[in-house]
Amino acid sequence: MRILQVVYVPRLSGAEILAKGLAIQHREGGHEVCIASMQPQMADFDDSRRELAAADVLCDFPDSRQSRLGRLMHLRRCIRQFRPDIIIAHATLAALYVRLLPNAAPVVYVMHSGSNDFANPKLRWAERMLSHRARAVVGVSPQNTHDYLREVGPHPLVTVIPNGVDLPRFRNAAAPSSFAERGATRQIVQLGRYVADKGQLETIRAFEIVLQHEPDTRLLLCGVLEDEVYHDKAMNLVHRLNLAEHVALSGPATNVAAILQASHVFAMPSHTEAHSIGFLEALASGIPVVASRIAAFEFAREFPGVSLVDTNNPSVYARALIHALRAPRVYRPLDGYTLHDTAESYLKIAQTIFDSGRISRRSSMAGLKSN
Repeated sequence: MRILQVVYVPRLSGAEILAKGLAIQHREGGHEVCIASMQPQMADFDDSRRELAAADVLCDFPDSRQSRLGRLMHLRRCIRQFRPDIIIAHATLAALYVRLLPNAAPVVYVMHSGSNDFANPKLRWAERMLSHRARAVVGVSPQNTHDYLREVGPHPLVTVIPNGVDLPRFRNAAAPSSFAERGATRQIVQLGRYVADKGQLETIRAFEIVLQHEPDTRLLLCGVLEDEVYHDKAMNLVHRLNLAEHVALSGPATNVAAILQASHVFAMPSHTEAHSIGFLEALASGIPVVASRIAAFEFAREFPGVSLVDTNNPSVYARALIHALRAPRVYRPLDGYTLHDTAESYLKIAQTIFDSGRISRRSSMAGLKSN
């Protein structure tokens, strides 16, 4: 099959990292694969772009910012040139744009949002108009599909495919020397975009309490700077609490596996998530995990070394972090949550749609001949 993955903008975020992983897995399975976007790639996607090139996956990203019409024209050209048998469109905007085009290839719409996109009346109206143009609607969590069916209405094929993690990469990573050489200092790490829903402010407040009990501890925050105002709030809070010597606020990390290997606790106080790849990566690395008590993390509640707590309560959150700092790394079986598992699930849907289309075409040709 010829499989086209479509994203809005190539960057270090969940939807785009999943698209990259699926593309490489499907290419290794012998399929022709291309990733297209509607906006130029961000600098933090450079390493991923090199991985895709090494795997012989085509990339078709515009060189400059595109207007709404420009996005449609770029996608139209890409589809005409690549001639996909199926299109997998990641996240709501990408899926809407793809279905505005008069392309013949069937579309699989993948919902990644941790919140309800269709609470927005304009998006809800647009999806209701274009719902029939998606041959399948995939949620990365049950909440995605629940929101879709409630807000948009019934659809012939709605299913859930959890995100997956590249196990070998995160279980066998080597720690970078810049972190490993810090002696007795132990590190808490949080990875995620700088937006209020990711809860960096909650981690900083809890970390102030942690330092009172574990003075040889540092906090590393890494992520795409999506909300500059929120990032500034995090910086100001660090300085107001006199934590600057112990806290680093960094940009997006490309060496996530190595950072997890060098750290001692993974913190994820998210207010909302769909099915976080970052959370899966931490589980795979064996690092002790402290996360918020939200539905997206419940599947891991019974995993060893995982603590789900009220991260809005600084003292409760801090106690969980202190306990985790003293806990060992553990092995966690992640059957059903590997990148291979996820890629196979998408391939089954793509193959089913492709085969049904081929049968329909044969039936139409037979009908024409009989007439």
